[in-house]
Amino acid sequence: MLDLLPHILNGLTLGLLFALIALGFMLIVGLMEQINLAHGSLFALGAYFAMQLMGPRPPLPQDIASAWLALPLGWRYAAALIIAPMAAGAIGIAIEFCMRRTYGKDPLYGLLLTFGAAMVIEETIRLIWGTRDYVLQVPQAINGGVLFGDLIWSTYRFYAAGISAVIIGLVWLLIEKTPFGAIVKAGAHDSEIVRALGINLTRLRLLVFVFGTMLAAIAGIIVAPIWGIRPHMGVDAVIPAFLVIVLGGVGSFWGAVVAGLLVGLAVGLSGAYASEWSLLSMYVLLVAVVTFRARGLWGKKSVLEA
Repeated sequence: MLDLLPHILNGLTLGLLFALIALGFMLIVGLMEQINLAHGSLFALGAYFAMQLMGPRPPLPQDIASAWLALPLGWRYAAALIIAPMAAGAIGIAIEFCMRRTYGKDPLYGLLLTFGAAMVIEETIRLIWGTRDYVLQVPQAINGGVLFGDLIWSTYRFYAAGISAVIIGLVWLLIEKTPFGAIVKAGAHDSEIVRALGINLTRLRLLVFVFGTMLAAIAGIIVAPIWGIRPHMGVDAVIPAFLVIVLGGVGSFWGAVVAGLLVGLAVGLSGAYASEWSLLSMYVLLVAVVTFRARGLWGKKSVLEA
């Protein structure tokens, strides 16, 4: 059991990260019935924006940039966690405006549009930042390792798991305990009733899409020090995110969280015995669950069945 403990902890950490990546994807699919293939590219964009803000040449006037770089690294990192998702949210607004002509039509139109948006974002990243890999700086307080037993544990992985759990909890509170969350859930259940009650469904869709975009960007910033920053990192995120929401059930908040943890544990534990099976294990898990529960663990009828 002690030998498995590092793999279990690694799996739980990875699972929380997968759940965080999938949450924004789940909200967009649940309310808007659109499969946002640009989610991974927005995830990558958040990491690149944060890296640019943290780097030696932030996109600011010289005097302001000098004052910015004089701030402690921890302050810059905290600011990047706020500013970078807002910048990614602005890109999300542009994508959502383009998507409006696809609402009420075959979901394939939205799928193709977001696929095109993902390609545009990824190629723009290559034009601006090139194809090389980057590393996101993190404050010393959450860097390094901790000696426990005979092993050195990554401090940042514990931080990433903790901040992911906090964000998941805050999103749950927003959805379950606020009027906005009640409207989002009602819109996911029956958008026509929401419109009949006088709620601006167009504005609601925009807010949810931007919120999902910002969650993707935050996930990108948190995951960047672990995965590294590269143009195609979005592909590494969108595939597990899609798998998690299908496994947990489209539109189910806790389904996405539990599925993320299951996928993380499957990857972590399989890596303990056969590292070459670590990534394949999550697809095996999906096949096993969907074979007996076609809509996932807590799923309901959705656009994926259209």
